[in-house]
Amino acid sequence: MTSTKTWRFAPAYELPSWRFVPPPELGSDGEGGEGGNAGTVRHPIVIVGAGPAGLTLACDLARRGVRAVLLDEDDTVGVRGASSRGICYAQKTLEIFDRLGIYERVAAKGITWSLGRTFSGDQEVYSFNMKADSLSKQPPFINLQQFYVEWFLVERILELGLTDLRWKNRVSRITELPDAVRLDVETPAGHYTIDAEHLIDATGANSPIRTQLGLDAHPSRSTDRWCISDVRFKKPLPVERWTWIDAPFNEGRAVWQHLMADGVWRMDYQMPENCDIAHISRPEVAGARLQEQLGPDAEFEFVWIGPYGYRDHLLERFRHGRILFIGDSAHVVSPFGARGGNSGMQDAANLGWKLALVAQGRGGDALLDTYDTERRHAAAQNLQVTSRTARFLAPRSAAEHTLRRAVVALASRYAFARGMVNTGRMSVANDYPPAAHLPAGARTVQNLPLVWDDGRPTSVMQLLADGTRCLGLWFEPDRALADAAADAVASLPIRLIAVGGDSGLPRLQNDDALARHFDHPEPGSVWLIRPDAYRAACLHSPTAADIAAAVRTALAQD
Repeated sequence: MTSTKTWRFAPAYELPSWRFVPPPELGSDGEGGEGGNAGTVRHPIVIVGAGPAGLTLACDLARRGVRAVLLDEDDTVGVRGASSRGICYAQKTLEIFDRLGIYERVAAKGITWSLGRTFSGDQEVYSFNMKADSLSKQPPFINLQQFYVEWFLVERILELGLTDLRWKNRVSRITELPDAVRLDVETPAGHYTIDAEHLIDATGANSPIRTQLGLDAHPSRSTDRWCISDVRFKKPLPVERWTWIDAPFNEGRAVWQHLMADGVWRMDYQMPENCDIAHISRPEVAGARLQEQLGPDAEFEFVWIGPYGYRDHLLERFRHGRILFIGDSAHVVSPFGARGGNSGMQDAANLGWKLALVAQGRGGDALLDTYDTERRHAAAQNLQVTSRTARFLAPRSAAEHTLRRAVVALASRYAFARGMVNTGRMSVANDYPPAAHLPAGARTVQNLPLVWDDGRPTSVMQLLADGTRCLGLWFEPDRALADAAADAVASLPIRLIAVGGDSGLPRLQNDDALARHFDHPEPGSVWLIRPDAYRAACLHSPTAADIAAAVRTALAQD
């Protein structure tokens, strides 16, 4: 499948860059090299890697008033020459963006969608609308090129002013010390060393830190091959996510089409196993694929074309002493359902409040162990989900082919079978399993619009935005008990808020949406919400001591 036509490419994206500034450890003259080191300085938190996970963590810490050093070996965002990598940002991630202060920019630039259509051959099997069950202020998804999100995060970090963001600083070696991690750093002005009380590795799938430590990530690589074409069409397509299980215009293989910012469509085509990746990425070949799909008269220009193959890995532990791994350095999953970048940024949101409490002396070291407990479980779940999707889209046996044909045939007629069609289970906030600090497990709390008793609007994320503390939403509390509880938790990072009643606490109005999201709580019950907007406990008719004990348990203090 080739074309003799010469295809037009749109002008390349102009990515921002930030200048290298010699760090103070190099000395006042900025000269590096042997003897130029001004001494080894200790920093409480050093993050390596300014990708989505590292930037989210730095921004999260700064929003909580915590300083950090962020090192990146480049001086820009995204990947040079590439238009899209991650493009789908799920509701939980958008809620995090709201708390960090970049959501409005993401929403204004990106494409909001909730409707998806799934096809087999020329037939629409079914459609879905994820907005139906959502109570959040944020939509289920926004599509936006990854470099824009990174760009907005960098500018927000600079605005907050607490992060020492160092471009063109490459970590060449780390050394574990009894009470710190020492980093050797190379820069255009020479090398220096710094110590970190906690080192966060956000360097991605090919982490040099993980490699130096000799940690087995248990990698695997799929034979499945795909080719991305980022395209602008003269005639717009419907603003919906369309998926073909077995597209007739792609030799019976899968196809996705999504709209991103700037009128750019991302078209993903499943390719034959062991194909020639140079050949499938040639403009004349990619152009012929698009004409096969949209007709010979379709008018378009390419923004970028690139092949990719799926791989995955999962570390045994996400914490190794003073070193913590987030994002792709800890786990890689196939991109089905947008579970890659979203998971990394949710890693950062899980770790950020815990690091903040530890750095501020309000949380113990055991709190950092809960990051591994929770986020490794989430990564394992995502890996299982995406692996099943890969098997559905590329069956490996006659039995799997037969099963897929049966599911597709049934799905067009019966609702029960539509849940079995697996073209990618869309990213959701993972539940966390029961553990010592979470006796009943944890589930995300959506960013509900709320109203104060005097009519002022607020939301869950606004209530969590200032400082680092839990929320105790107390439904119709007794005044005397509320006074006792306020005294019992005075030294703990929690804010008690009444929902209805006359307790003297700050009070929110109750409404059907709030009651429904909290399972229609009985009067006197308390929902304990962590700083990352996860439910930590639901207490029925608690005493003041019960509430204080629940907070300490959630903070791994018991």
